[in-house]
Amino acid sequence: MTKLTLTNYALGNTTVLENEFIDQYMVKANGEYVKVYLLLLRHRNRPDGMMSVTEMADILECTENDVRRALKYWKKQELLDYCEHAEAGTSPSILHTEAVLNTGQSDAAPEDTASSSASGTAGTNIQQYRNRHERKEFKELMFVAEQYLGKTLSSVDIEMITYFYDTLHMSAELIEYLIEYCVENGHKSMHYIRKVALSWHDAKITTVSDAKSSTVLYNKNCYSVLNAYGIKGRAPAASETAYIRKWNEEYGFSLDLILEACNRTMNTIHQPNFEYTDTILRNWLDKNVHHRKDVEALDMNYIKEKERRKKSAVRTAPAVKSSKNNKFNNFSGRSYDMDSLERRLVQQ
Repeated sequence: MTKLTLTNYALGNTTVLENEFIDQYMVKANGEYVKVYLLLLRHRNRPDGMMSVTEMADILECTENDVRRALKYWKKQELLDYCEHAEAGTSPSILHTEAVLNTGQSDAAPEDTASSSASGTAGTNIQQYRNRHERKEFKELMFVAEQYLGKTLSSVDIEMITYFYDTLHMSAELIEYLIEYCVENGHKSMHYIRKVALSWHDAKITTVSDAKSSTVLYNKNCYSVLNAYGIKGRAPAASETAYIRKWNEEYGFSLDLILEACNRTMNTIHQPNFEYTDTILRNWLDKNVHHRKDVEALDMNYIKEKERRKKSAVRTAPAVKSSKNNKFNNFSGRSYDMDSLERRLVQQ
């Protein structure tokens, strides 16, 4: 039977959960993983200090594999440590798991905790997690971030920077440049900074050099589009940068094709309109346009089709019937003998 040996007992009628778990970990974790963690906290004061994975699965109405996945997740987050080995007299597939929960209050004295950690029976705990973030590199990053943002960092701000550092695996140098870049572009919102960080992560940007190359190109695209629209003296708005990013990254168009679409927008409706330009580019995307020559071929086909339709319209137009008789000729014509008329005039 797979078992968990729980230590660091709390009061029997109380389950203690540090706020740091709620602030730092709970929001990112799968709900089922949180259930497993809370259940471990709840039962760590059992007299025998033992709890089987099977029992946990029954209580939570999930599978044993679900429980094991949760344990592995919390171990990866360094909130839970355990070692696995085969119990004496059991088959190798039946494991005995000893776990030490690393959050909440403990009855053990600080000396006992230190001794336990030194002996290897305790895993990395929250305090050690804090110590890791008190390293010189991270402390310097916090200081620099406060200088750029012009404020004391809140717990949410620290959590977000920690997310960049731990989950996105961004170096302190890259995070520093990330904040600098966003602030210089007029954005101090941590929500905006997070969006940029995620876009860099998706683009596999791992160094400051990579980030600078990417931002130079991105800024060039943004300001080139604004210039094509005749917009001067301001940075692009968030909605505008979203369009430009979509045209470049999602549609995959080069800057020259984007500018051509902007120029056509101005020539057609005589005012900047990102939606109209987006319509042009979507049409080109649907027609597999990738280069300027593809646009020229598309234009040529359009002109030929227009001429063909014009000629076709002329050929199919109804013929106009001509007639000698009209409203001026609806009577019989008269003939005159000019010689006879002349003689009669002279005789008078």
